Amino acid sequence: MSLAPYAVLVRISRLIGPWFFTSIARCIATGYFLFSPKVRESLRLYAIVFPQRSRWFHLWCAFCQYQSFTTIHFDRFLTNNGQLPIFTCEGGEALNARINHGGALLLMSHLGNWEMAARLMIHQGYETPLLLYMGVKEKEGVERRQKEELQQAGVTIIGVDQGAANPFTALEGLKILRQGGLVSMAGDIIWRQDQRRIPVQVLGHPAFVSEAPFVFALVSGAPIVVFFAFRTGRNRYRFTFSEPIWVRCERREDRHQAVAQAAQRYADLLEAALRAHPYEWYHFDRFLLDPGETP
Repeated sequence: MSLAPYAVLVRISRLIGPWFFTSIARCIATGYFLFSPKVRESLRLYAIVFPQRSRWFHLWCAFCQYQSFTTIHFDRFLTNNGQLPIFTCEGGEALNARINHGGALLLMSHLGNWEMAARLMIHQGYETPLLLYMGVKEKEGVERRQKEELQQAGVTIIGVDQGAANPFTALEGLKILRQGGLVSMAGDIIWRQDQRRIPVQVLGHPAFVSEAPFVFALVSGAPIVVFFAFRTGRNRYRFTFSEPIWVRCERREDRHQAVAQAAQRYADLLEAALRAHPYEWYHFDRFLLDPGETP
């Protein structure tokens, strides 16, 4: 959705109630479900996740996926209008231990609502810098507003352009880590054709994840913490943080193996989370490849 219609939707919903936002958002999602060519990829995904179920079931899963995506925008609307989310947290102790003591890489995925996780970390009052790498699309509407709202909440955002790589973006992340801060980036998105990637296995299928977070961890000495934010109700979330994943090697020639092993550990966590929360997979492009297929 472009920014102008979204702004109108928000304004009307503030006047007559959140139900209007939900109704319109669900109608828009239904339209995408009926007419978007990307639905075929959703059907393929759910056929992989549920190989024993019928195509009708896979169709139902895809419908639920598109409807579930509306909750990201709805909960953002509620939060921006003073209804702060309620959340529970699992495994945050290891992350807390790293704050101001070497920092950590928060590895996010397009599974669950990572945006809400970033907001809540700021609201929790962590006295440490939080840097978020986000992709920059050629035409941004709601996405641009999303970035602006996160910046207003106190998150430092560096845009990752789909064009040429900028080495200064990496230096800024390393600086934050050395200050004991938190750096967050997506592991399941490849933003540029020339971006380095690592092959992994997810649900028995080949996939590629970004090499950047694992190289960051290797160079900085900071661990990777994989996190997910899953919705449990209206503006309610459960955060899960993994045990720290260290990327270490004694010899230079062992670096590739260390990075590959860490990437597969992330892929295993992603697979388990996808099985547990299949409707909250918001990666609408092809991620799981067929054997022999190249990205």
